Amino acid sequence: MKPVARATAVAVASVLALAACQKPADKPAATSEAAKGTDASGKDATGKSQYPGLPTEKEQISYTIGLAMGKQLTEIKDEINVDTVVKAMRAQLAGEKVLLTEDQAKAIFESFGQKMQAKQIAKMMADAKANQEKGDKFLAENGKKPGVVTTASGLEYQVLTEGTGAKPGPKDGVKVHYKGTLLDGKTFDSSYDRGQPAVMPLEGVIPGWSEGLQLMKVGGKTKFWIPAKLAYGEQAPPMIGPNQVLVFEVELLDIVKPATK
Repeated sequence: MKPVARATAVAVASVLALAACQKPADKPAATSEAAKGTDASGKDATGKSQYPGLPTEKEQISYTIGLAMGKQLTEIKDEINVDTVVKAMRAQLAGEKVLLTEDQAKAIFESFGQKMQAKQIAKMMADAKANQEKGDKFLAENGKKPGVVTTASGLEYQVLTEGTGAKPGPKDGVKVHYKGTLLDGKTFDSSYDRGQPAVMPLEGVIPGWSEGLQLMKVGGKTKFWIPAKLAYGEQAPPMIGPNQVLVFEVELLDIVKPATK
């Protein structure tokens, strides 16, 4: 779960560290079309700036810092007053007397962090409840469709192509091609998109995958509808969300036997 409140505490520090902390890439980054033929200040051979409205390097880096700070603060934009943020920055940079002591600022940060964490938890719980209800309704209807089989655990599957090889065991690894989507069709993971199959141990995957892959034969392709309780439940990554039913189409390419000691 992404800590929203952290954005305020790290915004300025992350911006200032942006250039200093980035490690050089192993290969030079591709030069963008806009930057070709420009000098260090972003000017082309005619002396014109390639960054409209930002004629000097000072203005360019200032704007870049503003963009980075804005990105950091996007998640809490409804909780802050930008004019007050700028006011505080001006006072701090000018060495003027500020309105808060360090202890007061720390106390405000802590209080705000607790508030945002509570809001985030409340939203997660509401989403979890809604997703659970939506998922239960979908699975109840989907399980009635021709060709769909429901196991004792609640896993639903449909064989798309019957395999002819062996079935993997619970301690085996598998080589697979797969695509994972949510009920709305949004893809959250795909070995096809990466251009190569995945190899993984069945002991290290979600329960729905472990159960489902053991029902398949090498060479087969199966579609699975995995209930939240057999997937990530409430602790799902942000790209998925809590209590989501996961839909997978999986091709079992091979079985990878564990190494013998």
